Amino acid sequence: MTGFGSADGPVANGVLQVEIRTVNHRYFNLSTRLPNDLAALESDLRERLRKEFERGHVSVSARWLRQDRPAGGTLQLDPEGARAAMARLRELQTAVGLSGEITLELVARQPEVFVTAEEGSSPFEWQMLEPVVAAAAVAARAMRTREGEVLGAELRHRLDLIERLAAQVRTRAPHRVQAERDRLRVAVTELLEGRPLDDQRLMQELAFLADKLDITEELVRLAAHVDAARAALAGNKPVGKQLGFLAQELGREINTIGSKANDAEIAQCVIEMKGELERFREQLENLE
Repeated sequence: MTGFGSADGPVANGVLQVEIRTVNHRYFNLSTRLPNDLAALESDLRERLRKEFERGHVSVSARWLRQDRPAGGTLQLDPEGARAAMARLRELQTAVGLSGEITLELVARQPEVFVTAEEGSSPFEWQMLEPVVAAAAVAARAMRTREGEVLGAELRHRLDLIERLAAQVRTRAPHRVQAERDRLRVAVTELLEGRPLDDQRLMQELAFLADKLDITEELVRLAAHVDAARAALAGNKPVGKQLGFLAQELGREINTIGSKANDAEIAQCVIEMKGELERFREQLENLE
């Protein structure tokens, strides 16, 4: 699901801003853009975000809003940060349609261009960043939760429609056997050309046909899968993979009912169920 969260806070001798963006992905996939002095903490960041997002493409960017130079420290140029700052300034220039040169003075004022280093100083520790990352993750998850509630309502609506169509099939099924009996009786009578009709033999054939066309088991399993999907949506855990499996099983039962239909009304219901199931699957692509 899509989500965005941003937070900033004090980290060591400065103020750090962290932004987290998420979009749908089958697996957990992290991409980061961190200042050079924080790059060593990427593995800690990955493990922390795995606890927040089970799957999805997660993009994290961090930048210094302010990084004070401590006493005794030295100021060092960050070439990668300078190039990134220059690229963003050019993007801004293009976006707003401004002309003119981007001066050295303007680039040098960007917070990621220079980093502070202290002789004998310890590298940043994860505990310094964790509160800011956690706050950004909470904001991103809140947005994902709101989207999830909307998607959940849509998925439940599709399940309701499938269940309603299955009820129509269940109601129609007994009439289909009666119609087949009448059709078979007429066909046999025409073939006999006035000779006596063996009702016992006809009933045997009808019993065989009824067993062959019986869809009771498929309807029972279909109802069970619908109930399981509703139960999954009512929980508070990621359900994308589980619902994907249940959608596959729903499709299997609907296809079997269609192959046994031998009835125009039931066949139409099957077509509509397939359409609703396809819409259900499309929404699953956006669900965690």
